[in-house]
Amino acid sequence: MNNKVKKIIPQIITLITVAGIFGFFTYNAQLNMDNRGIEFGYGFLKQESSFDVQFSLIDYDGSHSYARAYLVGLLNTLLVSFIGIIFSTIIGIIVGVARLSPNYLIRNSASFYVEFFRNIPLLLQIFFWYFAALRALPLPQDAEAWFGSTYMTIKGYYVPLFIWDNLDVFLYSILGAIICIGVIKTYAKKIQENEGKQLPVFYISLALIIAFPILSFVFGGVNIEVKTPELKQLSATGYIFEPALSLPPELIALVLALSLYTATFIAECVRAGIQGISKGQKEAAASIGLTPNQILKLVIMPQALRIIIPPTTNQYLNLTKNSSLAAAIAYPDLVLVFAGTALMQTGRAIEIVSITMLTYLSISLSISVLMNWYNKKIAIKEK
Repeated sequence: MNNKVKKIIPQIITLITVAGIFGFFTYNAQLNMDNRGIEFGYGFLKQESSFDVQFSLIDYDGSHSYARAYLVGLLNTLLVSFIGIIFSTIIGIIVGVARLSPNYLIRNSASFYVEFFRNIPLLLQIFFWYFAALRALPLPQDAEAWFGSTYMTIKGYYVPLFIWDNLDVFLYSILGAIICIGVIKTYAKKIQENEGKQLPVFYISLALIIAFPILSFVFGGVNIEVKTPELKQLSATGYIFEPALSLPPELIALVLALSLYTATFIAECVRAGIQGISKGQKEAAASIGLTPNQILKLVIMPQALRIIIPPTTNQYLNLTKNSSLAAAIAYPDLVLVFAGTALMQTGRAIEIVSITMLTYLSISLSISVLMNWYNKKIAIKEK
């Protein structure tokens, strides 16, 4: 028996074993469903859901289908994950750098933050922000304005409502600015590699991201009407701010807990990445006249990112999956809306749970693919 056959046989045995296990459980599930008179199928997604959702990014009411309810839960999950990833990344970078500060107070404050938040269970932190911190806020009729026109109340955070004219033109201007920034960054990189010159990419990018939207207002007919929240009485004891964009307390509590918790692990990834760069490279960069800012930007971070990105990707995945704890405070995410209410009404456990599992799997794989692509993009290429 040659080596090629020896390598193939274990793979075939593994494949047969996995297929057998999958087939065994599938057969037993089908047999049990037949005995109980349960039909398998996804036709229920077209049926009327007959339940409402308190917070939705799209139009939805009980007359819509279960497929629409699934979409509502999915968008709410993506919203929490997206905001949480942004906030946790910003906080994590700041705290990670602060942990390496020569200042005693800054360094130890950052260390205390990391040790405090990462050693308290995430579910308990969610409960704290929702039941303790946010429940101590005033009622709408007793709330005072923040920043002139926003209100933080026990019913949520109310901000002014923006009504746009020619919003598509404004979005195109943003897209145009992003494309121009990408072209300039590519050009600046070539100039640096070929001639050793550095262009002020940051300031040019900042100017473009400001100038393009301004031009859309001047020449594109874009206009914004700002409607300030006003207190209105709905009943003898019920008050609300209208018109306004309202962020529910469940969303705020969940984002705070996920961001602060995940940021502790990202901070440690950042600290490990920076400390992974040898002191000799920093000293060599300083010896040729580079400023501390240039050393950080051109020497430390390009190498540190190779260490930081892989473990940080894991934290992004953990944050996305941990968002399923939203059901504990009744935030209408995918688990609560679809794997909770919809499952209870239809009894389609296998179908709904499988859809929910595949959805989280797809989201996680998408994040992994994006982060792996970025990791390869910033990798130092040897010539």
